[in-house]
Amino acid sequence: MKLSGSETLPAARENVWKALNDPNVLKQCIPGCSEIVQKSPTDMTAKVTLKLGPMKINFTGAVTLSDLSPPEGYRISGSGSGGLLGGAAGGATVKLTALSATETQMDYDVDAQVTGKIASLGARLIDSTASQLAGQFFTKFAAVVKKEYGGVAAPVAAAKPAKKAAKKPVVKKPAAKKAAKKAKKAKKK
Repeated sequence: MKLSGSETLPAARENVWKALNDPNVLKQCIPGCSEIVQKSPTDMTAKVTLKLGPMKINFTGAVTLSDLSPPEGYRISGSGSGGLLGGAAGGATVKLTALSATETQMDYDVDAQVTGKIASLGARLIDSTASQLAGQFFTKFAAVVKKEYGGVAAPVAAAKPAKKAAKKPVVKKPAAKKAAKKAKKAKKK
């Protein structure tokens, strides 16, 4: 199965790149994902439950990032086992293009193969399900990116947090002194 597409996202390219590499963002966006664990900057494991036709399949798999070119894009590859029902393997090449300071175009080319009983469902069902899942992913990804990373990019080299100014203790004046001070001001007017 092959799938290609393009999405315009409401955030700076650097922020879209951060989101694509953030396991918490990916977990929120991947349909059926219950867990993503980052093993290294380029390796993750994931657990995903999907319904394909009459089958509900629990996948456990590995994801690897390669051909990294921050913040322009990468290749994401993965393979997963659905137990006795079969498995899936594939990947996607992702390219990010800055359209403006607050918009990024994401182009992607996906290739995937399924094996076992999953493959017996037929290419038409698998292709339509994959297209539907990609649509769900990008709708959610755009919403999360806009909420968490929307707008212009944060500075690449984050400055050290400024030290908070020491607060002066608040000294409450007795009510009698306040009243005397007000009376004095009133007389001057």
